Amino acid sequence: MAIEGIGRTPGFDGSSIKTTPGAGADKAGFGDALNKLIGSVDGSASDANAAVGRMLDGTGDVHEAVIAMQKADTMLQLTVQIRNKIVQAYQDIMRMPM
Repeated sequence: MAIEGIGRTPGFDGSSIKTTPGAGADKAGFGDALNKLIGSVDGSASDANAAVGRMLDGTGDVHEAVIAMQKADTMLQLTVQIRNKIVQAYQDIMRMPM
C-alpha cells in the first residue's frame, strides 16, 4: 500500500493550509527532536558509566554513581515510552479506513 504525500491527495490543493512566512525556519523538526532525545539518553548512560568507574577506582562517591544510574534508567524508560506511543499512533493511523 503506497502512501501519497499531501500534495498528491485527490481533491486537496493545499490552499486551506495557512502558513506564516519564516515559520518553522528556526524550529527543529520532529526527527531532530528525537535525535536530540536519543543523544541525551546516550550522554546520561555515558555519565553513569563514568560515575561508576570513578566509584570503583575510589575517586568518586557511591551516591553520585547511584544518582547517575537512576537518571540514565529514567531517561531510558521515558524514551521507550515515547517510542511505544509513536508506534501506537502509527498503528492507529494505519487502521483508519480510507
